[in-house]
Amino acid sequence: MSDSAGEANRDRGPGIIRVGTCAWADHEEFYPPGVRSTDRISYYAQRYPVVEVNSSFYHLLPPRNYAGWAAKTPDDFVFNVKAFGQLTQHRREEPPTREAFSTFRESYQPLVEAEKLRSVLFQFPPWFTDEPRNRDYLRRVAYEMAGHQVVVEFRHTSWLAPDRVPETLGLLADLGLGYVVVDAPQIGTGTAPLVPAVTDADLAYVRLHGRNARTWYKKTQTTGERFDYLYSADELAEWVPCVRDLAERAAEVHVMFNNNRRNYATVNAEQMMRLLGQLDRPPETDQGLQLPLLDEPASPA
Repeated sequence: MSDSAGEANRDRGPGIIRVGTCAWADHEEFYPPGVRSTDRISYYAQRYPVVEVNSSFYHLLPPRNYAGWAAKTPDDFVFNVKAFGQLTQHRREEPPTREAFSTFRESYQPLVEAEKLRSVLFQFPPWFTDEPRNRDYLRRVAYEMAGHQVVVEFRHTSWLAPDRVPETLGLLADLGLGYVVVDAPQIGTGTAPLVPAVTDADLAYVRLHGRNARTWYKKTQTTGERFDYLYSADELAEWVPCVRDLAERAAEVHVMFNNNRRNYATVNAEQMMRLLGQLDRPPETDQGLQLPLLDEPASPA
């Protein structure tokens, strides 16, 4: 982010901080009995101001899905849409095409029309390393996604090696792409070191995957098994100064929990909101199913 952009944000005061989870369907124990699967987004949106659409990574969803979600959420609720896997080069046998970009953009158009699309998340795989052809692909993403807020998450250490950080962040800033700050196990090369930074003054983005090193590279049947980690209160408290600092440098900050085992993500999201002073209701009014988890220690690494 340029110094002038930073100054502009400081002039208008701290940015808005929104806390939510990566997807909403995974948190079975979060929902009271009787809440239908089609109504879960409505229940979720009563408690959190933002969510990621995760199913868009696996399939090109029909626009009616997005239209339905927009209709079932409050006017000030926003969505971040995870880019289709073909576009993030997860599908090695299917190179990204102009048609795939176009179809993907058209799919979530109802969110744009409802003014509920906040960003599109391009989460790249561990084999997307810092090299010329991949830097060129970031330029292509910026071109194909022009007009939409895009945030980028890396999953290879090469992008954020100490000597590469300035060039990586500079490239994202030059392209108008937001940078995703990541909390994840620091083992091997298929991860992102923690580098708190802002490359677009409109939106700073944080994704917390948990710190379960044992399952980080494990092939599991569900993502919940891989991201099996409940942050402790102390671990969350360590993030508060970082989140507040990001809010000093961006108009909006999203703090998204991807530790989607059981209802860990919703528990930690609620704890983070409380630490940030965003909840004024007493803890005993929180969902009863969550309360037994609040004092559990973090899962072993």
